Amino acid sequence: MKLRMGTRGSALARAQSDQLVEKLRAAVPGVEVEVVVITTSGDRFAAANPDAAPVQAEGTKGLFVKEIEEALLAGKIDFAVHSAKDLPAALAPGLTIGAYPEREDPRDLLIVRGGGTLNSL
Repeated sequence: MKLRMGTRGSALARAQSDQLVEKLRAAVPGVEVEVVVITTSGDRFAAANPDAAPVQAEGTKGLFVKEIEEALLAGKIDFAVHSAKDLPAALAPGLTIGAYPEREDPRDLLIVRGGGTLNSL
């Protein structure tokens, strides 16, 4: 079985996608996964404006997922891997979130006030 997986080309997206591909191959022996890198409107904006603040304004979430949704709906890819933080509240009609990978332990954060350090606790 061969599947086409869509993902953005950022280092984070590729790392997340590579992790999922490894898990998929372990779970489904013999599966082939072709990685299809999709450049989104948000990627193009960031590349054209390297000194601009990150795209976080209201209504911009779709900039990082629009082209991925279009590729899914057009049958160019079979599934996609994308960070949930960038997904709009409502997906395009006909699309669904099929799975979430297992989360890492979220307790790996330390926040201190006033320039404190781990040693000063």
